[in-house]
Amino acid sequence: MDTISCIKERQSIRSFTPERIPRETIEGLVDLAGQIPSWKNAQPTRYTAIDRRELIDRVADGAMPDFNAKILHNAPMLLAVTAVKKRSGYERSGIPSTVYGDGYSFFDCGVSCQTFCLAAKEQGLGSVILGVFDVEKATKILNLPPEEELVVFIALGHPARETPRVKKKDHERLLRWL
Repeated sequence: MDTISCIKERQSIRSFTPERIPRETIEGLVDLAGQIPSWKNAQPTRYTAIDRRELIDRVADGAMPDFNAKILHNAPMLLAVTAVKKRSGYERSGIPSTVYGDGYSFFDCGVSCQTFCLAAKEQGLGSVILGVFDVEKATKILNLPPEEELVVFIALGHPARETPRVKKKDHERLLRWL
């Protein structure tokens, strides 16, 4: 699949088949997502892959609102995407480089997540990035490292059905010239 087609065809998938995803596939997708440029090559994004049904369900029931829990209960794979704290947007001395401070790590994670999701689409997988959850509860359930901050989750799997395309805004709504 060419890049433009992949970008145009990728959409959020919220219903998956129970088919498991091989670990090698996830490792390859993370390797691709790791190729992105980042703030001063800080490479702050980390992925925690969760393929144990009972742990995915614990996150769904313990840290997600109902609409996201429903998605997770049928997802065969969940990735917790974290950022190493005070790495992106900072000088090596630890002083923020911009007014955004830690906020720049969210940009780097976003670029990495979209790259991951596009690579997954190219391999026939569906994904949805989930940003509404209880950060403290999810961090505790997964016992994430204290030097990392939970940014988003990605639910991943083989799409259960075709998802209708939603209309997207074109350049006339998105672009301003000065």
